[in-house]
Amino acid sequence: MKKFLALLLVMVLTVSMAACGSQAPSVEATSKTPESSAPTESSTTSKAQEIYFLNFKPEIAEVYGKIAADYEAETGVKVNVVTAAAGTYETTLKSEVAKADAPTIFQINGPVGFQGWKDYCLDLSGTKFYEYLSDKSLAVTEGNGVYGIPYVVEGYGIIYNNAIMNKYFALDSKAVSITSADQIKDFATLKAVVEDMTANKDKLGIEGVFASTSLNQGEQWRWQTHLANLPLYYEFKDNKAYDNTVLAGLASNEIEFKYGNNFRNIFDLYINNSITAKGLLGSKSVNDSMAEFALGKVAMVQNGNWAWSQVSGVEGNSVKSEDIKFMPIYTGVAGEDKQGLCIGTENYLAINSKVSKEKQEASIAFLEWLFSSEKGKSYVTNELGFIAPFTTFEDDEKPSDPLAKEVLAWMEKDGVTSVAWTFAAFPSEEFKNYFGDALLEYAQGGISWDEVATVVKDSWELEKAK
Repeated sequence: MKKFLALLLVMVLTVSMAACGSQAPSVEATSKTPESSAPTESSTTSKAQEIYFLNFKPEIAEVYGKIAADYEAETGVKVNVVTAAAGTYETTLKSEVAKADAPTIFQINGPVGFQGWKDYCLDLSGTKFYEYLSDKSLAVTEGNGVYGIPYVVEGYGIIYNNAIMNKYFALDSKAVSITSADQIKDFATLKAVVEDMTANKDKLGIEGVFASTSLNQGEQWRWQTHLANLPLYYEFKDNKAYDNTVLAGLASNEIEFKYGNNFRNIFDLYINNSITAKGLLGSKSVNDSMAEFALGKVAMVQNGNWAWSQVSGVEGNSVKSEDIKFMPIYTGVAGEDKQGLCIGTENYLAINSKVSKEKQEASIAFLEWLFSSEKGKSYVTNELGFIAPFTTFEDDEKPSDPLAKEVLAWMEKDGVTSVAWTFAAFPSEEFKNYFGDALLEYAQGGISWDEVATVVKDSWELEKAK
């Protein structure tokens, strides 16, 4: 019995010493870990030493290689960047997720892409990465979950030359009570301003308020796609069975075109207050419109942030960068004073829900570093060239392009909701072409607006059936 008790005592002491020995290094390691070594809170618990990013854009693969090298040098975590060949991303992703070493970060094509990959998309609603997003309505969501976060956006609306607008508002004879363009918040006010500017165009030194509504074949996309986005966005938004307007549109075999008269409101305003007579709009191109704006012949033009290069590149351009501004496309819809620009993208980042928790956390930490650290943000703005929709970017870290700055400013306005790019749900290019051709006939006086509406509804149903 004494021998047994002695042996038992030795065993207890041995286990106790072993336990103490195993705890000591852990405590020491924790106390020596500097807070600055972890890029985000997410990465402090991560043990993963390597993550895998399947890149969508071949043209920026080299930049991602440099980003990965800097990130590994700073954090010790290797980012394996693999770039799919152009046009093969979906095929490559399907192949790669089946492997043992699957991508931990991948991309989805918005709400449509999410439907095919929802089983692989982690809920990001509790992450800093999601909190950084300046306009939460842009995220791909389902229920209370957030599964795709846009990392680069574009926007369009009505571009205006603020120097001409200020000249108008300084007129003693102006017919409106407002004193600046940023006070225009609905269609009624916009219409009053535009029509009065037309009446005073000689005093303003312009040939028309709006640039030419380009309705030549192949030049109609600003109307049959971008402008058509608005009435169908509002129609599909009314469908409460779907979380977003693209999915509602994809599920619609027919449309009411219930906001068609709102489309007509703004389209009529464009063509009735244009530099070009209605009968000549079928010969006009987008380049014609942008040149008219760049040369100061008109005060407004509908287009997107990509148009700055067109404006600045026109020989004789008279529009200063500080005078080029955006306003939303107002059509007379109820509550449009809270409407922002039409903002969208086809590029959303997702985290693989099938990989280990450690790899998920390390992947989130990398994205948070990329879009919040000084070095990461420098890459995003200066080398990737993104309009990044995140609040982490200060004014001097954002693109210098004045229209890109305007897009970001509108996204960050309190109480304003961007209009989602719903045209991704349009059934075909032919539908758009039918719409555009009908608009040309209408502008030239060949058909009535009711006939335009019939073409839109019938061609949607026809193309859906195909």
